[in-house]
Order: sequence, then structure tokens, then C-alpha cells
Amino acid sequence: MNRRIPLRKRLLVRLLITSVLIALCSVTATAWLAVQTTTRAIQEEQGQVLADDMDILRQLSGYAATHPDWSGVGKTLRTLSDRTGRRIALTTPERTTIADSAARKAALPPRAAATVDPLHTDTFTEPGAQLSGIDPRAVGPYRLTADERLRVAKLAVVRQKCFARNGIDMGITRTPSGRSVLTNADGSTESGDVPLECADGRLYSVTQTEEKALAALTERADACLIRHGVHLGSPLGIATDATALTMKLRFQGGKMPSDERGATSATANACVDSARREQLAPYVAPAAELFLGTGDSAVPRFDMSTANKAKVVGVAGLVLALTVAVTALVATRLVRPLRALTQAAQQPLEQHVRVPVTTQDETGILAVAFNELTERRERMEAQRKAMVSDIAHELRTPLTNIRGWLEVTRDGIVDPDPELLASLHDEAVVLQRVIDDLQDLAAADAGTLGLHREEVRADELLEQVAAAHRVGAEAAGIRLLTSADGTPWLDADPVRMRQALGNLVSNAILHTPAGGTITLSVRGRDGQVVFEVTDTGIGIAPEDLPSVFDRFWRAEKSRSRRTGGSGLGLPIVRQLVAAHGGTVTVASEPGAGSVFTLRLPCTTAPVPSAAEAD
Repeated sequence: MNRRIPLRKRLLVRLLITSVLIALCSVTATAWLAVQTTTRAIQEEQGQVLADDMDILRQLSGYAATHPDWSGVGKTLRTLSDRTGRRIALTTPERTTIADSAARKAALPPRAAATVDPLHTDTFTEPGAQLSGIDPRAVGPYRLTADERLRVAKLAVVRQKCFARNGIDMGITRTPSGRSVLTNADGSTESGDVPLECADGRLYSVTQTEEKALAALTERADACLIRHGVHLGSPLGIATDATALTMKLRFQGGKMPSDERGATSATANACVDSARREQLAPYVAPAAELFLGTGDSAVPRFDMSTANKAKVVGVAGLVLALTVAVTALVATRLVRPLRALTQAAQQPLEQHVRVPVTTQDETGILAVAFNELTERRERMEAQRKAMVSDIAHELRTPLTNIRGWLEVTRDGIVDPDPELLASLHDEAVVLQRVIDDLQDLAAADAGTLGLHREEVRADELLEQVAAAHRVGAEAAGIRLLTSADGTPWLDADPVRMRQALGNLVSNAILHTPAGGTITLSVRGRDGQVVFEVTDTGIGIAPEDLPSVFDRFWRAEKSRSRRTGGSGLGLPIVRQLVAAHGGTVTVASEPGAGSVFTLRLPCTTAPVPSAAEAD
């Protein structure tokens, strides 16, 4: 049979289509990943731009905190613009331009990016945050004079050396007001226990400048409290926290007195905060609007250029071409052994063609399996031919004898006396036995062997078989013994089991010389009923043991079929035992005898009925 496979069903075409689909998916996924990665990179770059914008706001807020106006901010704007690549513009709240880094005055964005107001911001600790705090760099009248800065710096060096003598390593940092303070390695101000010899209180004492500024602040705060009708009951005292890097104000005594609702404390804090802004206002630049770049421009979207599109298409085409080429090569190598297998399978059955095994993959395994199947088919064919020859020989001998005697009787050469009729009857019995055995084997092979199961006592079954063959054994001069260990039960067809055990006993009688012994035993073990037929006969050669249960096999090839049996008894035993869900094995030693062992599932003893119990 040589059918042409449709093109769409060929393995090569299927592999090619699959590879093309995989390649297309790979290219699409790669392109999508590239776009996503590029977009993410752009977004990350914009994040960096946002960080730069915050730094711009921080530096401009610092400029405003240390300058009373914006007159000199142009140079700072241009420096920041050159570093960040952004357009930076400052205007008044009324949109009057203060300074602009752009060479040509282009239109400003519709909205400002932020408001630069050192009295309402916190860009020092949180860059870019627009909070209600005061920029710590706005120190105004609290800035120390040159002499004060020098004196405090010397005191800081003395205190640092004192700490060093006590095994504490401290650094010196200058605050925005010009005051020098000691800091730890992590940048924080000194805290914890201070060595006794270092606690002189001189470094952090209030200077004349700070005292004057605090007095003016207290006066402003008291005026505010009077306007709000708040009476503290004690003078308002305000002091600086000189140990902090930033300048913070605190009330004398640590806390303000408050009423039950806390309104007094809140009003006092608000007055102090308002007084500080009024005090610092002359020293800082006025609030300004900050415009950055194009302000309201959206996040740029990834747009592939024509050149990039051509590159992607070219790479995709190259990937597809390589995929098709590699797939074609691999598919050809895969299909070649399959074609060899197909050609071998299409050869006539009698040739028993093998295929060469060239690979160790799935096709190689398939080739090995095909060769093994061919060998089994060849063996089965040889066995079939041998079985047909044996069957013909088995049937020919009795039929030839019957025909010969009938012909001479018909011609009147021999009279049909009782002796002749008995001989013809024996030949018919032999013929019937062969036919019955073949019929049983055919039914077992077809799975139609009928079994009539019932609960059977194994020891009684064994005694029945022994009784049926005891006369024949005694006639051959052989002792037939039985042995039962307990009373195991099995669910089986008693007729078929007697047939199986009878075949084994008959076979043992045929191969056991006079004076020998045949022992039938049964016992229960591990949920099984074990039958054993042991003889002291001629035994079986080790090389013949695998063929014991083959059809028409005989231990002695020289024995006639009349004395040696038909060669079907043991195959019938195996089929009958297998039909009952059991197994049969043989162990033998030449000259010492053989042991045939049957193992069948055990069952529980049936419960006797009330009538049986009575």
C-alpha cells in the first residue's frame, strides 16, 4: 500500500508551519518588549528630570532665603539651565518676568511648576515640597557676625578635642546662621551623654546677635498675643536650639501653658510663627512663580522611525528565514527514518525486513521497536508453521492407521474381529484427545473459555485428582501421594482445575520411571492457594525450561506421540490457571525430577446455612 500523504498532513509541512508561528510570536514578543523597555526608559528619564526640577526649586529657594531680592538670580538661572538642559523662568505672581534662561523670550506655559517662597516651603529637608514651613536657610537677623562665627568656631574645635580625648570622634558642621556645631559620623548632631569635662555650656550659648533677634521676635509675638486677647500668665520666652543643624525656635521651659482645649498654646504658636515671618520678610526675596521647560507637555510616546521600522522588518525576516531553514533541516532528518520505517512496513510479510537504527532519539527507539516486532513476528511465523506441521502430524498418524485397517477390512484381507475394533477405537480416542486439546486452547486464546466458579476446598480437589489417577500410577509402578496443609479455599471451576492438575499428574506419570514417586501437595500462603506436583522423573534440561509451556513441545523428542502425549497438556494448564487469575511455574533438575507449582487467589470459607449447621 503506497498512499500519497496530503501536503497539509505531512510532518515536514506541519513542522514548518509550527516553526513559522513560533518565530512570528517570538518577533512580536520581542518588538513589544523593546517598545515597553524603551517607554519605561523614557519614563525613568522623566523621573530624573523631575528630580532635577526639585533640585532647581531647592536651590532657588535657598537663593531667595539668603537674598533680599531677585536682582542677581540671572547667573544662577543660567547655570542651572546649562546643567539640567531645562528652560528656567521666574516671574512675579502677576506674570511679570524676573529672570529667564531662554535666549529668546518664548511664551511661558499656562501654569507655573512651583512657587518659590522661602517663608512657605521646606525645600531643605524635602526638596520640592511646598509646605507651610520656613526655609531654614532664611536666618535674617540671626546670622552671626564674623567675630561671632570665629569665636564659636574656636569653641567648636576645643569641644571637638575634648570629645576626642574621651574616645569620641566628632565632626564640625556650620549651620545656615554661621554657627558651628559638632556632628556624629552619620551627620546628626551630638546626642546622648556628654563627657563631664566637655559640658562647659560655652559652645551653644546664645550670642549677642541671636539675643537681639530673639528679643525683637518676642516683642512681635507679644503684640500678636495682645491682639488676640491671650494672656499667658508669665512672660513669653523664646530661645534657639543651637545643637540643631537647622534653626528652630522653642518656648522657654519646653512647653507653652494651655487651657483644656489647647487654644492658648495654638494661638501662641501661631503668633510666634507669624512674628518670625514678619521678622524675616525684609531679609528674603519676595515670592516668585517658577516655570520649567514646556511645563504642561505630556510624557513623550515611543514612535518608531522609518529606519527603525526597516531594521525590525529586516531582523524579523532574517529570523523567519533562519527558522525555516533550520526547521527544514531538522524535519528532513526526522522524516528520513520514518520513511525507511514506512517502506519496510510495506514490504511483503514473508521478507521480515529490518531497518537500520541510526539515531538514539524517538525515531531510533521506534526503529528498535519495529525491529523487535519483526523478530517476534518472524518467531511467531516459525511457531505457526511448526504448529501446523505438528497438528498435521498428530492427526495424520491415527487417521492413517484407521484408514489402513478399514481398507484391508473392506478388501476382505482382515476380518473385523474385536481386537481390530479395539485398535481402531484407541486410534479414535487419540484423535479425539488432540481435537479436544486444540479446542480448549482456541477457546482460551479467544477469551471464551467458560468457567463455572464456586467455592472449592483445595484439599478435597487434590484428593479427587489423586483418586482419578491412582490406578494409572499403580499400573506404571509409581506411588501417588498427597499432602495438605490446612483446608484452604479457592473460588474456581472444579472441573477445569481437575483438568489442569490432571494434566500435570498425567505428564508426571509419563516421565517418571517405575518405582518413582509423585506427590500432590496444597497449602495456603500470603493470600494464595499453592498447589505443587512433584515427581522423581527424568527432569528437564535447563535450556528447555523456557519452552515447557509451548505448544507441541516434548521433553523427549524421541518418544512417540502415543507415549509422549500430544504436547498440548502443559499449554492447556497455563491457560486454565491464567483464566483463574493464577500463575504456573516449573523447577527441574535432570535426573532428579520436576516440581510444577500453581498459585491461585485464596478465598474465605463459605458460611454454612442453618440447615447445614443442623
